[in-house]
Amino acid sequence: MGKEWQYADVWDTIAEVRGDATALIHGDTHRSWRDFSDRADALARSLVEGGAQRGARVAQYLYNSPEYLEVSYATYKAGLTPVNTNYRYRAEELAYLWANADAVAVVFHGSFAETIETLRDQVPSVQRWLWVDDDSLPCPPWAEPYEAIVGAGSDGFYLPPWGRSGDDIVMIYTGGTTGMPKGVMWRHHDMFQAFNAIGDPDYADLDYVRQRLGGRASGPIGLPASPLMHATGYMFAKSMLTQGGTVVTLTNRTFDAAGLLDVVAHDKVEAMAMVGDTFGQPILEALDAEPGRWDLSALTMLVSAGVMWSAQTKAGMAAHLPTTLMVDLLGSTEAHNLGSAIATPDGVTAKFNLGPHAMVVTEDKKRAQPGESGLLAVGGPMPLGYFKDDDKTAKTFWIVDGQRVSVPGDWARLEMDGSITLLGRGSLCINTGGEKVFPEEVEEAIETHPAVRDSTVIGIPDSRFGESIAAEVELNEGESVTAEELIKHVKTQLAGYKAPRHLSIVESVGRLPNGKADYAGVRKRMIASLDSATTN
Repeated sequence: MGKEWQYADVWDTIAEVRGDATALIHGDTHRSWRDFSDRADALARSLVEGGAQRGARVAQYLYNSPEYLEVSYATYKAGLTPVNTNYRYRAEELAYLWANADAVAVVFHGSFAETIETLRDQVPSVQRWLWVDDDSLPCPPWAEPYEAIVGAGSDGFYLPPWGRSGDDIVMIYTGGTTGMPKGVMWRHHDMFQAFNAIGDPDYADLDYVRQRLGGRASGPIGLPASPLMHATGYMFAKSMLTQGGTVVTLTNRTFDAAGLLDVVAHDKVEAMAMVGDTFGQPILEALDAEPGRWDLSALTMLVSAGVMWSAQTKAGMAAHLPTTLMVDLLGSTEAHNLGSAIATPDGVTAKFNLGPHAMVVTEDKKRAQPGESGLLAVGGPMPLGYFKDDDKTAKTFWIVDGQRVSVPGDWARLEMDGSITLLGRGSLCINTGGEKVFPEEVEEAIETHPAVRDSTVIGIPDSRFGESIAAEVELNEGESVTAEELIKHVKTQLAGYKAPRHLSIVESVGRLPNGKADYAGVRKRMIASLDSATTN
């Protein structure tokens, strides 16, 4: 058995053989592989010399930027664990995440300084706050300027006292059973093999990396249009870098389709990752409005995960991008490569084909037969489980035919030809624009309003976001409040994307005789009465 793969070993090798090549582009900022590595070395050394122990968690409270990837690289070099942070979270949600992760350091954009100020005393585990200048708020007295650390340079490739290992962890937080985020723990070696970015051997062979990548004039140029704080954008960026390529990040912090296409054309982007119609519809509208404005001939691949493209949107995009391969990837943070669907020439979404380690399993943990429905599962390299949640780990990772598999909760029918037809989520989790939202947490937020007696929250079909959040609300007798006021109330407690887009005030939410919410009934009523519901 050889040495296991560890991302920093691979990226250091790329920096060694392709040091002058461009690794990161962000507007006018271009960083070579040598600079990328040097800055990560300096941060890695500072974190360890500042007291971080092997495996310690470092949170990334950052927009898409070179710094996001530098922090990840630094944690890999130091044998530490990066922790993604949803920058749309409110203070309460942030405090929960960092406390749950036992984070020892947080790297944050200056824009978030005021939010952090309100919660610092709730996360005593955090010993260092590193401020990234984004021309907003000044560095607070309790933080350290990030650039002063990384800009000082390094003394060569940094190796921590404990070395590196394929057992080092990458932590990606995602939605949990209660609506609070759960940390999915991937070993470096398992993640590297699962995503198989360079057709790698089973065990680490850095000479193979040198031979495969060292002779190239350039690697692929990729742009994660979706946030790096989510697995889709993050893993896409890591794949580009592991191929010795270049990652382009957008300077805009709100989605601007025309601005995105400007960057794709200017930087000759070859591959892009996005989230279904959430991005696809605005991009198509921009292309339709100004056909021929952008030279997108370099764009050879468009990858989507999280939300599938509609056939209509994909057909429209295919008309503008006839030589671009469009791929829907089916998977999750816990289960990579459940399947994929490649656009047919007319743009219609094809059936999903199972990934090499994927299968459909029945609820009694047996493989489904053709024609049967069951839960999608995937074997092969996979996460260790959820951080601090053995119960959720046991419910998600099963043993089927003696093999450990990940079962994220998607239902599908196994067709006679071996393809699959998706049937939907097995839980009540709402997927809106790639964001996971759980009804219970939204209901709790609504019901903190003194006028509210009861509420039921569901997801309803949305042509752009896949699903949007809708709610029926029952008021206490004699109380009065508007739908707009309730939506605003939710936004004071939760991230804005968790607030209902549609809200109806009703006489009764109509609970079932056993006291449980009638989610199916509410969903049916909300869809039927959308014209009279308030949309925010």
